[in-house]
Amino acid sequence: LGDILASAFFRRWFRLFILVGATTFIWMSSWHLLGIRTSQVTHPPKKTYRDEMWYWYTQFKNFSFVYNGFPWTDFNDHAWSIALEFRGSVVVWSMLLAFARMTPTVRLICNCVVLWYFLWIVDGWYNALFISGMILCELDMLNTRGQLPKIFNPFRRTRPWIFHALLILGLYIGGVPGTGESLDVLRKSPGGWYWLSFLAPSAVHDPRRFYHFIGAVLTVASIPHIPRAQAFFETRACQYLGRISFAFYMVHGPILWSLGDRLFAAFGRVAEHHHEMVPSYINLFPLSGAGPMGLEINFLMPLLILLPTTLWTAHVVTRTLDEPSVKFAKWLYEQVLDTGDGAGPKKIERLV
Repeated sequence: LGDILASAFFRRWFRLFILVGATTFIWMSSWHLLGIRTSQVTHPPKKTYRDEMWYWYTQFKNFSFVYNGFPWTDFNDHAWSIALEFRGSVVVWSMLLAFARMTPTVRLICNCVVLWYFLWIVDGWYNALFISGMILCELDMLNTRGQLPKIFNPFRRTRPWIFHALLILGLYIGGVPGTGESLDVLRKSPGGWYWLSFLAPSAVHDPRRFYHFIGAVLTVASIPHIPRAQAFFETRACQYLGRISFAFYMVHGPILWSLGDRLFAAFGRVAEHHHEMVPSYINLFPLSGAGPMGLEINFLMPLLILLPTTLWTAHVVTRTLDEPSVKFAKWLYEQVLDTGDGAGPKKIERLV
């Protein structure tokens, strides 16, 4: 266990932050080298490329220190969750090491206590997500070996429809309404959300995260017990999407802020900032805005172009940046690892 955790801990930072640094640097460079105008209003471009590179460096170095307050980089709004993922990984590894010598029942109890702490005592919902995944994984392994604690005996004969109900409930709760951090919108929403709003722990700053947690756990826990759902997520298409998902997450924002703005403006889905950013694209190929909300013609048409473009870009970034970063981290660890014969460390020692 110690060897596995040491390897995982060493490689994790490189696995997460090399791709963040590379994609944000390329995105930043495109503003100056290619003259791309963007609607990413959190950070207007600097006057010179040199100033931009320095600002990118200061942003990234602070972002890479994951305990430096709330992680944020102006070059990609969506990257904040990557630092939280690193924090969650550290918590999981620490718990695996601390609870390794316990019996399965005691270990599950301790895991649940820590989960409760991060969700109901302090605002650590992202850690709770990682811990819940670890708990579900251990329960699956114990179930395979027939070693589930006795408390789970009543659930051994659970009827399949219950897992279908849990899946539907998880998807419903995960779709919590509201866009802010207040419960007011939630309590004014129909569909039982008034009563559900009272379940949110006071420790969670953004109550939506609590419902995302509940929805995610119910969904992930139920799918393995629904053969058709499990078979779907095990298809080659879903496996492929999982392989490129990290790169997809990192590039979808820049594509929306560049190509997306131009397509929406061209097809008649004009926003206020289009008049300043891309005035020459406005209504080049105007389409009707008819249709229900979110399914308007001039909204769907750009998406038919953006989706394959983003998938292709994610594929390229996965092959050229993400996978090489994984191999680099593994290679670097092997260079510094003491294998017993001293071959690895000697390569590094010769450099110093």
